Amino acid sequence: MHSHSHDDNSSARIGWAFFLNVGFTIIEFVGGILTNSTAIMADAVHDLGDSLSIGLAWILAKLGNKPASQNFSYGYKRLSLLGSLINGIVLIAGSAWVLYQSIPRLFDPEMPVTEGMLVLSIFGIAVNGFAAFKLSKGKTLNEKVLNWHLLEDVLGWVAVFIVSVVLMFVEWPILDPILAIGFTLFILFNVLRNVGTTLKLFLQGVPDKNLAGKIERKLKDVQEFQRFHHLHLWSLDGEHHVLTVHIELEADVSLEDQRDLKRRLSQELAEFDLSHTTVEFELYNEPCRDHSI
Repeated sequence: MHSHSHDDNSSARIGWAFFLNVGFTIIEFVGGILTNSTAIMADAVHDLGDSLSIGLAWILAKLGNKPASQNFSYGYKRLSLLGSLINGIVLIAGSAWVLYQSIPRLFDPEMPVTEGMLVLSIFGIAVNGFAAFKLSKGKTLNEKVLNWHLLEDVLGWVAVFIVSVVLMFVEWPILDPILAIGFTLFILFNVLRNVGTTLKLFLQGVPDKNLAGKIERKLKDVQEFQRFHHLHLWSLDGEHHVLTVHIELEADVSLEDQRDLKRRLSQELAEFDLSHTTVEFELYNEPCRDHSI
C-alpha cells in the first residue's frame, strides 16, 4: 500500500511539472514571435524538449511497469528508449530551425522588444523554478533527472533576464542571436550524445564496458569450470541489463553438482543486479549449437 501511494505521488509531481511546462512553452513561442527574440525562441525549443521528456516519462513510467506478456516477454521497459529517441529527434529538428533563424541575424541583427523579454524571463524563472521545486521532493530516478532539466531551464532564463536588462541600457542587438546560438549548441551537444547512447542500446550494444569486464573477471574466478563463451550483455532501457552466457563443463557433471554450480553462479552475479540472466551449461565434449553467432 505504501509503494502504491509513493508511485501515485511521483506521478502527480511529474504531471504537475508536465502541464506547467507545456502551458509555458506555448506562451514562449507566442512571446518569442511578439518580442522578435531568437533567444526566447531557442529557449522555447529547449522547453518543448523538456515538456516531451516529462510527458513521455510520465506516460512511460506507467506503461514501463506493466508486467511482461506473451507478446512482450521482457516487459515494457524498452519503451523509455523509444521515448528518448523521439525526444531527441524533435530537439534536433527544433535546434536546426533555431540556428537557421539565428545565424543570419549575426550579420543583420534586429533589436528585440526588451521589455517583453524581461517579463517572459521573470515568468520563465518562476514557472521552471516552481516545477523544479515540486520535483525536488521526489526520490525516483525519473524525478531527479527531470529536476536537473528544469534547473537548466531556470539558468537559461536567468541568462535571458540578464541580456534583456543589458539591452535596455545598451543597443547591442547582436546579443540576442549570440544567446540563441549558445543555447542551441548546448542543447545539440547533449541531445546528440544522448541519441548516440540510445541508438547504441537499441542496437543491443554493451551498455557499460566496465560492467562487462567485471562480469567476465567474476566468471573467470569460478573454479568449477575453465571456459565460457557467447557472453552477451545488453540493456532493456539503460538501467535494466540482460546477460546470457554459455559455460563449458570440463567433465561429466552430476545433476546435483550442476545445481550447486547454478547456485554459486547466482551468488557471484547477484552484485550486478541483472534483470534477466540466462546461463547455458555445455556438457563435456558437447558441441555448441550457437557456434555461428
